Amino acid sequence: MSDEHDDAGSDTENGRGAVVTRPTRPSGKRTRRAAAGEDASEAVDLSTGTAASPTKNGSGTAKKAAKKRADGPSRNPFLFVWNYLKQVVAELRKVIWPNRKQMATYTGVVLLFLAFMLAMIGGVDFGLAKLVSLVFG
Repeated sequence: MSDEHDDAGSDTENGRGAVVTRPTRPSGKRTRRAAAGEDASEAVDLSTGTAASPTKNGSGTAKKAAKKRADGPSRNPFLFVWNYLKQVVAELRKVIWPNRKQMATYTGVVLLFLAFMLAMIGGVDFGLAKLVSLVFG
């Protein structure tokens, strides 16, 4: 069942079903321009992490800051590494780490699976070696 429409029996006060609104999808632009009701100073250029210059929306006379990229990497490598490490730390804070009991259980399961696969592959290898020695003597 689609999540866009409610069941036919669940009507709101005005007799219509509830409408599910979804967030707008990203436009793929490299800058986030201020949406309706937001301050233009909050817009951020995603490529550099700096504040984007405000534009005149709707007038057709907006100046585009056309930066030509050089043939090589034009980004500061130290800033790139620093941003990468900040993002790694932010992602690691989102991780739900297992407690000691869960870790022991997970380790046991992995070791049992490893022993099973070792025995299975070893048995197949031994069987094929016997088969080859019987066929080619």
